[in-house]
Amino acid sequence: MRRVLRPLTRRGLLSGTLGSAALLVAGGTLAGCGTPAGQQTEQGCVSEDLSGSEKTLTFSNWPQYLDVDSDDESKRPSLDGFVRESGIQVTYTEDINDNNEFFGKVQHQLAACQSIGRDIMVLSDWMAARMIRLGWIQKLDPSKLPNVEANILPSLRGRSFDVDNQFAIPWQSGLAGLAYNGRVTGEIRTVDELLTRPDLKGRVTALSEMRDTMGLLLMSNGHDPAAFTPAQFDDALHKLQRAVDSGQIRRFTGNDYAPDLAKGDVAACIGWSGDIIQLGFDDERITFVVPDSGVLLWSDNMLVPNRASHRANAQELINYYYDPAVAARLAAYVNYICPVQGAQAEMEKIDPELAANPLIFPDETMLAKARVFMTLDEQQERAYETKFQQVIGA
Repeated sequence: MRRVLRPLTRRGLLSGTLGSAALLVAGGTLAGCGTPAGQQTEQGCVSEDLSGSEKTLTFSNWPQYLDVDSDDESKRPSLDGFVRESGIQVTYTEDINDNNEFFGKVQHQLAACQSIGRDIMVLSDWMAARMIRLGWIQKLDPSKLPNVEANILPSLRGRSFDVDNQFAIPWQSGLAGLAYNGRVTGEIRTVDELLTRPDLKGRVTALSEMRDTMGLLLMSNGHDPAAFTPAQFDDALHKLQRAVDSGQIRRFTGNDYAPDLAKGDVAACIGWSGDIIQLGFDDERITFVVPDSGVLLWSDNMLVPNRASHRANAQELINYYYDPAVAARLAAYVNYICPVQGAQAEMEKIDPELAANPLIFPDETMLAKARVFMTLDEQQERAYETKFQQVIGA
């Protein structure tokens, strides 16, 4: 099994050059042209399913987000298994590098009820929520997804933007929490320690992803990131502003904090679980921490866009990846949270060490502290992002 720190992780790509700041341009509008995004309805934008006669499927995903054979990277064991079992030929493309960038590629077609040439695309919670809100995603048939119904983690049911899992099925999940390098600092347990402890001054980074950083700060103030008020957001933002003004926070980052944390140039940070797992393979003193106040849970989701012509084939693939044995094979490579119950037992057959890793298979104690960031409407998204960007100096 491949165990190397990949130079740019999938979650890091999320906060690349077209990350949070681009939301201020693209959020809910046709980016760059200032016209309202085209709202669609199920009745007004009808999709024809040709799966009965066409055993094909086009699948768009993020780079390095699918297992490959360590001896031959042209082979993708889990996906190759699906092709053999189903007879469905899959065109797999790693062409999603950033949520907003991808939105810019497809928004004009989806707004006009036109095909984007894809049957499945994988997008993060907030972008999935936006596309569902715009009516650009086909509803799934739960009777064709028995593995999903049986095996999806309880913590991923009832999400505010898709309460009944009718549109978005998690591909992989992850946590935003705290991390520290035990070679250069002592243990940290709370967000307040990170933001105020004198020995950490100037040696701390936080994430430029608004939902992750602000979600953790909201929880540190005793508020629920899944249901907060503007005043509560402002209180958390003021706490962040104080840490910036005092020099406690060195900078705000995508996943480029990881090399600095590994070297000890950064002592502690707000970070992502997948990054810390990878760093921990080389140095076990680099530790991910679930803050006492709680941790943020996020997912990247499989979606079937409007006018995709192979919905039934897509549903067959979605259901396949919720087989615990298949899910374990995938998780052994990507090292994010596996959204499938039963996969941990299967992972024990592959790699007992990974099966015991709570950042891939969180226990009930960890999941009890996990929250999902509130789904925002267009107005909220713009307002909160603008305030956050002003504080972090983006």
